[in-house]
Parts: sequence; structure tokens; C-alpha cells
Amino acid sequence: MFPRAAARVAGPGGTDRRRGRRAALVRSGYLPGVAYPIAPPIEPMLAKLADGVPEGDGWVYEPKWDGFRALVFRDGTDLFIQSRELRPLNRYFPELASPLMAQLPPRCVLDGEIVIAGKGGLDFEALLLRIHPAASRVKLLAEESPASFVAFDLLALGDRDLRGAPFAERRKLLEAALARARPPIHLTPATTDRTLAEDWFARFEGAGLDGVVAKRADLPYRPGQRAMIKVKHARTADCAVGGFRWHKEGRGTRVGSLLLGLYDDEGKLHHVGICSSFTAARRKELVRELAPLREGALDHHPWRDWASAGEGGPEHAQRMPGASSRWNRGKDLSWEPLRVERVCEVAYDHLQGERFRHATHFLRWRPDKPPRECRYAQLEVTPAYELSRIFRREGGARGGSPSPLA
Repeated sequence: MFPRAAARVAGPGGTDRRRGRRAALVRSGYLPGVAYPIAPPIEPMLAKLADGVPEGDGWVYEPKWDGFRALVFRDGTDLFIQSRELRPLNRYFPELASPLMAQLPPRCVLDGEIVIAGKGGLDFEALLLRIHPAASRVKLLAEESPASFVAFDLLALGDRDLRGAPFAERRKLLEAALARARPPIHLTPATTDRTLAEDWFARFEGAGLDGVVAKRADLPYRPGQRAMIKVKHARTADCAVGGFRWHKEGRGTRVGSLLLGLYDDEGKLHHVGICSSFTAARRKELVRELAPLREGALDHHPWRDWASAGEGGPEHAQRMPGASSRWNRGKDLSWEPLRVERVCEVAYDHLQGERFRHATHFLRWRPDKPPRECRYAQLEVTPAYELSRIFRREGGARGGSPSPLA
């Protein structure tokens, strides 16, 4: 379910899949007769991970926003917002319709990110809550925590398809199109100064941003291709292992993910995320390796109140392991408890609230460390940074000017 990785539509069977996507759009309210400059759906251009901010001439750097990827199509009074998975987003963010219609050119297609700003920076959990079947609930959340749209690319303007134009040209046109933009519509900052980009990488994390994206100035828009570079924060943490989930295609024979926990100052074990980066062979090995820890696991388990009948888990009211998924109501998220006796070291990129923002990467077991020593205190805390300062249009490169290519 969106906004996870987009399903590929190229290659054998690609036409049938695209027709299926288009049929789903029609069922969701998209009007196929609308003459958008480019007909949806369009796969967004993606980025591949790198270890550091790339050097050399010809690069344009932007902050990496942590929200829902969104392509916005407008033709006069018709507006369509598409997710990374090529699905409609309009109904989940009704508060964006009026400002987008008021501030975007009459005919255009933009690429960007939908974000929600909370007291501590970007709030991805608030975005997740929007994926709700009840329109009344979505309306209430839109009033309590309104979303913003951050634009970072322009795919079409008027009747001109800009996907073949170099990014430097698309950026200039985007700056002109959004010259008078005001909240909740924003133009992402951009710079050709690598030093400034590295400064953004360090400072903007305090506002909940993910890292930095680098694009070649001569890069055309390549739908579905990983043609950009992304640099994300990478850290490690030692976590107690409190349980696991079976793999969706190997229940009883392959482990899908480990459930990770950290202790607070009062000694309570909090569920903080999952680790799922295993090969098929390793998933089978983990079944045998973890089997002894399943014996009597619930007798004194700190999450036992959530484990009865396989309903709920330690993420209850905060993304419990056994809760139904808001992305896919049919997805099996039941979990198996383990005696909390093992510790693993994982790589993570970002802590949001009390949880890891993304799935972590397994590095190694830590038999030398007792689970009780896996505490929040080990995690690096990034100072808060005001989102308003990121959007502020100050003169000069050090002020984060969004117009470095002019």
C-alpha cells in the first residue's frame, strides 16, 4: 500500500499493470477525460543511497524531506494528487486542495512531498494516521494537524512536457511558478554549494528531515529510475530482541523480522521498531536459532499483556506488533514472543519520538551485552531545528536561498 516503493510497470506485463493502476484511479475518483498536461499515473524519479554528499561540479543539493511523496496534476479546476505507488491521495489531505488550486499555475504537474509539521519537527506518524477509511476522521485530523506540500520538481507547465529538459531548467521554471508561494505550499531550498549541503545534512535533522538529495543539473526526469543520489543519517544501536514475525511467504519456516526493544529510565521495555534485513537462507537459520527462546516466553514477558490470542502487542496505541496495518488491512502482523535474553546491534537512520523511523539493518549479535543495558540513553539526540528557518528565503548561499541556479 502507498506510499511505499512504487510497483514497477515496465517490462513484460507492464501495460496490463498500468491499465490496472489506471482503472484503480478511476474507481478512486480520477477523471480520465481531464486533459492534464501529462496523464497520470507517473512513476516518480527515485534516488539511490550513497555514503556521502557527492563532490564536483554540476551537482544541485536539496534537503531530503520525510513525508509522503506526491505528484500534483492540475488542469484548470481539476486537481489530482498521486502517491509514490501511483494511487490517489486527494481524500486523505483535503486541506491541500484550495491552496494548491490558488497557488499553482493553471496547467502543471509538480513533484514533491506532503509533510506535517509538529512541535518537534516533521511528524511522519501524523501522516500515517491520515490513511483512514472514514472521511470524518480525515477531516478532523486535517483541522488538528494540517499538512503542507513541498515542491522540488516541475514535470510540465502549460502544454509543455518538461521531463526531457535538464533539471537546472526545470528548477528555474519551478522557482518562477512558485515565486509567490505561501504556506502551506513551499519550494524546497536548493544549492550548488556542497559545504552548505553538508551543513544542511547536520542541522536539518533536528527538524525531522531525512538527509540530503543530490541531482545532476543536466538530469532529465526519469520516471521509475534511481537517477538521483540520497545521503541519509546512519547510526548504530544495541537493542533487546523481544519477539519476531513470520515471513509472509514462509510462516513457520522463515523469520520475517525481529521486534526490537529499548528500556527507559524506569526499566520499562518499549517496542522501538523492527529489523528485517535478512537473506532467505538466514531467515531459515533464525527459526532454529530462536527456537529455544520461544519456550516459556510469555511467562514473564514485558509485553505479555498484548500477546493474548495473538491480538495486539507492545505497539498497542503506538503501532503494536499485532495490530492491523493501516496500509493494508489484510496484512498479517501477528507476532511471536521471545524470552528477552538476546541483544543485537542494528544500523538505523532516524529516531522519531520513541521509535526508529524506518526498519533497521541487522549488523551482529551482541552476546557480551545484557538486554537491560539496551537503553534510550545510548541514542544520539539531535538538537531541534525550526522548520520555518528552512523555508525562510534569505539572500546569499549561507541563508539557504532556494534560487542558486538563477
